[in-house]
Amino acid sequence: MPETDPFRTRDHVANFDSIVEEMVSRSAATRAALEMVADVRYGEGQGETLDLFLPPRPAAGMPVHIFIHGGYWRMFSKDDYSYVARTVTEAGAIAVIVDYALMPTVTMRTIVEQILRMRAWTESNIKQFGGDPRLTSVSGHSAGAHLAAFLFRGDAALPQIRSAFLLGGIYDLKPLQTSFLRKEIEITDDDVVAFSPISFTYDPSPKITIVVGDRETAPFHQQAEAFTALLVEQRLQAAKIALPESDHMSSVRDLGLPGTAASRLLLQTISKS
Repeated sequence: MPETDPFRTRDHVANFDSIVEEMVSRSAATRAALEMVADVRYGEGQGETLDLFLPPRPAAGMPVHIFIHGGYWRMFSKDDYSYVARTVTEAGAIAVIVDYALMPTVTMRTIVEQILRMRAWTESNIKQFGGDPRLTSVSGHSAGAHLAAFLFRGDAALPQIRSAFLLGGIYDLKPLQTSFLRKEIEITDDDVVAFSPISFTYDPSPKITIVVGDRETAPFHQQAEAFTALLVEQRLQAAKIALPESDHMSSVRDLGLPGTAASRLLLQTISKS
């Protein structure tokens, strides 16, 4: 393993802690300001809850946007990312901010199964909150981008996603086996085969935007390039975009800040749904 691990994002983001503090503060303010339905259970397992945030002027048939947080599948929670709902609800959509159980308490398989249960719950229940399940888009950051990719696999049993915005994602788990995470999350060879989005076949109908901060380390750029190429090869409408002057944490913070490149891309994703 190299002396400076390119996957250890804290080592490559000078103001990591202050960005996280800002995210937490903005999230608390968002929960106080917006109409929400908190801690809705989408399953019976550990961590299987989500928060719904409603637009200022709710109406029937609203678009639905699902956000899945990152943290290498072993840290953070939905409560740290409530701030994303500001951008989503200002677009007139319902924000679904998702929680899931964390490794190493659970396995990767468990987390993936939870995300699929969340998607099924949203499809079956969002109408009662004014959402139109046919107008569903998804975004995710880092590990959340990895999990979001499971929602548009070429599986007829999955409800269709109209568009997706994947930010700073991990699409090939193999390099993590030799990263600083190797003991904490213990990715097995079987996990690499079963849960690496780079090896999937996808539904060709969604519009996919793969995004990486231009200041991210090389593996994030390489994985974004490879995943975009795979999607294009499978005839999806997919594009890779590098966010200017952005790193792994500033890019996700900016999802909740009006006028930033990241928040504009999020709005575009919702409009495509």
